[in-house]
Amino acid sequence: MAKAKWEEVKDKLILVEGWARDGLTNEQIADNLGIGKTTFYRMIKDHSELLEHLKKGKEVVDYEVENALLKNALSGNITAQIFWLKNRKPKQWKDKVEVEDESNKETLDKLDEVLKGLGGVV
Repeated sequence: MAKAKWEEVKDKLILVEGWARDGLTNEQIADNLGIGKTTFYRMIKDHSELLEHLKKGKEVVDYEVENALLKNALSGNITAQIFWLKNRKPKQWKDKVEVEDESNKETLDKLDEVLKGLGGVV
């Protein structure tokens, strides 16, 4: 029975790739194939062809979204710029700064005191 199901899916690999490119989730693709998600994930594990077609389809749309995000960031969309920088350069652009050594911590503590004295929000 499982081999028969795989043969049916194997004949539809180009459709799987297209559905992935169209943005369908794995669960939606499994539904389109008429199989359960557990069976679908087992087939992904057992049949590298299926995994490769999924990756190939998703890669196309991922590049399109990445390009659209970059285009928006370069055209001045602040949200896109922040998202891009936080994900591409997390060490420089993450929200929380980590203190690496005690001398830096002391300096930051002193800066906090100065800002509090000036009425700044810390």
